[in-house]
Amino acid sequence: MRQLRHFMAVVTEGSFTAAARAELIVQSALSTSIRNLERELGADLFDRTGRRVVLTEAGRALLPQARALLAGADAARDAVAAVAGLAAGRVAIGTIQTLTCVDLPAELAAFHQDFPGIQVSVRDATVSELTEALRAGELDLAYLAPDARELPEGLTAYATWHEELVLITAPGHPLARAGRTLIKDLAEEPFVDFRAGTGLETAVRRLAAHCGLERRITCDVTQAGLLVELVRAGIGVAFVPRPIGERAGLPCVTIRQPEPGRTVVLAGRGARPRNPAAGALLDHLTGAVPAAAGRPGGRRLPAGP
Repeated sequence: MRQLRHFMAVVTEGSFTAAARAELIVQSALSTSIRNLERELGADLFDRTGRRVVLTEAGRALLPQARALLAGADAARDAVAAVAGLAAGRVAIGTIQTLTCVDLPAELAAFHQDFPGIQVSVRDATVSELTEALRAGELDLAYLAPDARELPEGLTAYATWHEELVLITAPGHPLARAGRTLIKDLAEEPFVDFRAGTGLETAVRRLAAHCGLERRITCDVTQAGLLVELVRAGIGVAFVPRPIGERAGLPCVTIRQPEPGRTVVLAGRGARPRNPAAGALLDHLTGAVPAAAGRPGGRRLPAGP
């Protein structure tokens, strides 16, 4: 590219002396650069017999290509600078479907206002699918509800929240009138649950096992909205984060002994994303006040090492 710039300088300035002055190099260095270019191309580019250099046929053939290549190089530099400067770029974030500790749509809208040139891709999936996508580099960041206390090797928790789980019921259900219950009193209740592998299903299954509760699952689903409507219709009860039940307008029965909950983490690879757009989004999300802060639904905890 440097040789092509020197070639174009000679064409523009009309002489090697003027071209060297414009490129801020000595004339001998510019002449060597042009000779190296001619050697690589296998043809003379300038007729040096007169007082003013003139393009040969080979030089005239190179001229439009040189202009295009240099323009492409400038565009490439601008594209890289735009990504590094956050004027452009792309970031991929994953989330569990029942995320409530953060208002992700609102946070992404605010991020878009600050960085309108960055494209954000959002994927919702099971915890295992999100974890594998993070490790494979398909996602830059992801909200997870991990089954284990430690994240898989290679992943880092940037922020951690605790979400309270409540039991939602159909309006008029006896438990709704009581307002609270014990885990052991739910043995005869039919349950609506998420399919196996989701973060919420894992947390509820662990809770039931810990308390010796053998749930009777009447229906399992893949969508939070459908789960809520099935509960509303009276097919069964379900454990959900409190904000989901409150937004649905369903009775939220507090669970006593023990108080159920789950941990949610914002995770990624390494100490910090290498993608500049992902780093900017991470800064935005970790600097934002959690939607559940100050409410019974959840609280933010310090991230682990």
